[in-house]
Amino acid sequence: MFMTTGYVNLYVEINLFSLLLVMIVLRRTQGVSRMVEQKTFMMGIISEMVFFVADTLGVLIGSRTIPGANSALLVCKTVYFFSTGMMCFLWFLYFEYLRETLFVRERRKVRLSSLGIWIFGLLLIGNLSGKYLFYVLPDGSYCRGPLFILNYLLPYSYAFVVWLRIVIDIIKKDNRLNRKSQILLAFFPVAPGISGIIQFFYPHVPVACVAMSIATLVLYLNWTEQLISVDPLTKLNNRKQLELSFKQWNKSLGETEKLCILLMDANNFKHINDTYGHAQGDVALITIAEAINVGCRDITGKSVMARYGGDEFVVLLITDSEGVCDEVKEQINRSLTEMVAKKDLPFELSVSIGMAVFRKGDSLRGLIERADEAMYSEKKQRKQ
Repeated sequence: MFMTTGYVNLYVEINLFSLLLVMIVLRRTQGVSRMVEQKTFMMGIISEMVFFVADTLGVLIGSRTIPGANSALLVCKTVYFFSTGMMCFLWFLYFEYLRETLFVRERRKVRLSSLGIWIFGLLLIGNLSGKYLFYVLPDGSYCRGPLFILNYLLPYSYAFVVWLRIVIDIIKKDNRLNRKSQILLAFFPVAPGISGIIQFFYPHVPVACVAMSIATLVLYLNWTEQLISVDPLTKLNNRKQLELSFKQWNKSLGETEKLCILLMDANNFKHINDTYGHAQGDVALITIAEAINVGCRDITGKSVMARYGGDEFVVLLITDSEGVCDEVKEQINRSLTEMVAKKDLPFELSVSIGMAVFRKGDSLRGLIERADEAMYSEKKQRKQ
């Protein structure tokens, strides 16, 4: 395809816009967190930026807009495809770290998963003389080799695997992230994936860079929202998000709908901390949060699960019957008992749960106070 000056200018402008967008995201991300998933996130963005630069230089050299030998174009294409692979691999790791899967807890598995990238890198190095993936003719024309499809299959296999794992978690409802975050993560690889397919069949359509940059921005915005609204230890919502949900829901409550609250805290939590240490105390809080997630996963109406503070947790839900709250309460207790047995914890772990129903004019604090009274009544009954 002959590239006109207007086409080249448009291609470069789109790529520069995409590059600027992800540079801003990278700048805003730096220094915010030292957690391994955010370091992986930043490395993914850097790989993305290398991809944009290599793509832009390749177009400028290929169109003879800037001087460059055929070898320079070949190097640009090599860097372009390797950065694609590295980017897909790093996003794969980021999503696994974000979801705290068992996979990333074993370094051996993480190292093994990188094998595909290093094989791809060796193929690209060999291609500089072998010409089986792509090559450049003496007249400067860029051509695809007989194994060109590997440039897409190897990198995008990481994106497909992580997408599939997220979808399975959504179906199983068995993940520490809330459902909204899981669904957003599942959509993240879709736009870059579709743009990659389009660019495979129509290589001169400049869609890949802009699709990737916008998807990265959406992921960054979701991450900042998580920092603002999610408790970092338990991955439940924090008090701020609970208060926001309460303000929104009590204004739009239907005539037959009831706004209920379940307030719970761990029994003898101080004893667990004092006897087994704060690390085990954190394990107890995480286990309670997991039990709450499982106990609430079949709620059909609106619900928000939050860590209220310390060892106190809240479930706020809209239902047509107070009986649903009793069912949720039983399910949380049952789930917690099963998890304690499964994890073989060195201490006993249970919760007391108090329930209250919203009355017109109630504040969140007033609703929680009534639930608190019910919770302490249950505590007293346990001690008898």
